[in-house]
Amino acid sequence: MPVDSVSVVADALIEVAPRVARIAALVSVSVYLANVAVAFGLVEKIAGLSRLLTGPANLPNEVGTAILTTTASTTAGYSMLADLWESDYLDDRATLIAVVINTFFGFAQHVFTYYIPVLIPILGLEVGILYVSLRALIALAITLVGILAGALLLSEANFDEAVQLDPDALDDEEQTPKERLVAAWDRTRPTLRRLVPRLVVVYTLVTLLVGWYDLTAITGSADPLVALVGLPAAAVPVIAVYTLDTTSGAATIAPLLGEVFTPRQAVATLLLGGIISFAVSTFKRSIPFQYGIWGPEFGTKVIVVNTALKIVFISLTVVALLAI
Repeated sequence: MPVDSVSVVADALIEVAPRVARIAALVSVSVYLANVAVAFGLVEKIAGLSRLLTGPANLPNEVGTAILTTTASTTAGYSMLADLWESDYLDDRATLIAVVINTFFGFAQHVFTYYIPVLIPILGLEVGILYVSLRALIALAITLVGILAGALLLSEANFDEAVQLDPDALDDEEQTPKERLVAAWDRTRPTLRRLVPRLVVVYTLVTLLVGWYDLTAITGSADPLVALVGLPAAAVPVIAVYTLDTTSGAATIAPLLGEVFTPRQAVATLLLGGIISFAVSTFKRSIPFQYGIWGPEFGTKVIVVNTALKIVFISLTVVALLAI
């Protein structure tokens, strides 16, 4: 390998090292705590709440725990689901449906950390609340689709109880708390051996590719979309900025509210920006995260399902919003 290439790869590794270390640490803690919760029977204790999700979808209680965890941390929730999938507790179909159900809870996390403190003040109450409310309804609709899919497509054949830690069996063996913690770690270690190296490889490759290619060229596809739905021409630069940074996109459209954009047009513009931004965000964020968590083959399935559902429901929302 030429010296320049080695230097570029080394720089990429240095750039991704802090991010990968942070994610790997969170994944390690999340997966281990999930297995500790199973070993001590804690999953059954909170099953009443999670069963509201998992019961209708024919999914086990552990999936509900992972989904509820997503409200606090997307990485932690996905890591728990990945552990259930990696261990063959859930098959591909059950895992994809669990990921779809996860959508609203992943959105809910950002309501209090980003939408309320940052986006609504920039857009103003009317436009900000309308935008956030519609995004919440879109996420909820996708989650309900997941629950319906589980009700129709899943059964006990889609998960294997034999591979999961059994707290009742540990009770029968009279295992001490220390032994349960060790059993949880033994259950966690194989997952981490697969996940962490994958995170390093994928994040490094994506960092290299982002440095070589101009992803902003994708935003040119906004022009025909804007013309198709009848938005003002000023929507094009707003969408272009929004594609690269959500906060900057909101700040760009804010001064134009009332003069160039009606509240509904402004929200439709931001939603369209969300559709266009999937191309950039998929490459810069979704691929490294999902491939790192699931591997390329299943990670691609997760990205395709997530993106397709979001595009469909956002598109329907834009059409309905502008038709009112």
